[in-house]
Amino acid sequence: MPVARDIEVSISCGDCVRRGTPDCADCLVSYVLGEEPDSLTLSAESARLAELISAEGLVPSLKFVTLRGGRGR
Repeated sequence: MPVARDIEVSISCGDCVRRGTPDCADCLVSYVLGEEPDSLTLSAESARLAELISAEGLVPSLKFVTLRGGRGR
């Protein structure tokens, strides 16, 4: 989940093809919001921190993939 330095990250789980799958249960969004999340918005600073602690294995990574077939941004 590489994040640009000055953007806000907004994830809508309704747009994710992995919603309701085992990947969803092991996603950063589900970890933060609990079961059956709807959406998550992170400031650029929070997104960078999430990326860092995910890379260290402290929280799950972002598994979001849009219905259009690409990784979310």
